[in-house]
Parts: sequence; structure tokens; C-alpha cells
Amino acid sequence: MDIDFHKLEYLKAGTNRQILTYNIITNNKIFLKLKKFEPFLAGTIPINIDIESSDIDIICYYDNKIEFINTITKYFKIEKGFNCKEIMVLNEAAIVATFVLENFEIEIFGQNIPIRQQFAYRHLIIENNLLIKFGEEFRQNVIRLKKQGIKTEPAFAILLGLEGDAYTELLKLENKEEIGDSR
Repeated sequence: MDIDFHKLEYLKAGTNRQILTYNIITNNKIFLKLKKFEPFLAGTIPINIDIESSDIDIICYYDNKIEFINTITKYFKIEKGFNCKEIMVLNEAAIVATFVLENFEIEIFGQNIPIRQQFAYRHLIIENNLLIKFGEEFRQNVIRLKKQGIKTEPAFAILLGLEGDAYTELLKLENKEEIGDSR
């Protein structure tokens, strides 16, 4: 099945956690509040490799960092555990806001990098293609490793026998025809 990850409706026909994620995002108008910043649901929930502790990862693109920070603060500062900070990711500034909504941790990540070029987007597409290619047993093995405390990209790297930095090595698979391309 070819999923359009840019439209949240696919979540409504998914797992219980996907349906819950859809409801949290829509009922709280998260994407509407972030519309100017092209919000995109990334991470493990869209591709059904999430575990109980997985958060809702939303990535955004901004061209004005201060406006992005002000928007996030305006709409989400009242939420439980709200925190917003600037970090560096491979020499690129990023804004990360976290808070809890309906017992789910939400992480909003923004960069002055278009969504399709951000690592979280690229990893999602690559990982989805790998899950399609290798099937349910592979997916269950990723989940098993995650439950052991291994992060998502390192779990994929272990199962694929990739050496070196898992995040970088997975990106090298981006244009490999053998894993397909669901974009």
C-alpha cells in the first residue's frame, strides 16, 4: 500500500496508536497552528514501529526562527512540561519544543531546511521502504531492538549489518533502487 505521509488521513485506518495520534493532532489543531511551517509527522508512529514510550514527532520548516519560536510558545507554552530550546544538528540550527498532551509526549522540531531535505523525513521514507521490502518479521525485529533500548536508526543498521554511524549509513540507502521508493 502506497501511503501519502503528507496527509494525516492514513492514520485513521491504522493501529490504535496511529488513530490516537491522528486524534491528538486534529483535536488540538496542532497542524493548523503550525500550518505556516509545513508540519509533517515523522518518527516511528507513521510506519508502525513505535513502542509505548515513543513520542509524536512533528518536523517543521521555518525561514524565520524567531517567528517559529514565538508561534510554538504562543500555542503550546501552557502544555504540561513545555520546553523550547535551540540545538545544533550537524552545524545547522534547530528549534526543539517538547510538551505532553493527552499523556503523549510531543516533539516539534524545526529547521531552516525544507521538510523533504530534513533527516527525519529522509529516514522515514528510507525506513518505510525497507519495511515494505523486508516485511513483518523485519518490522518485529526493529520493534524488539527498540524495546531493548536501541534507537530506531541504530536498530535498522544492526538488522541490515551496516557499520559506522547508523544515521549517515541509512541515508546512503536513499537512492538505492533495491529498497524501492514510496515518495
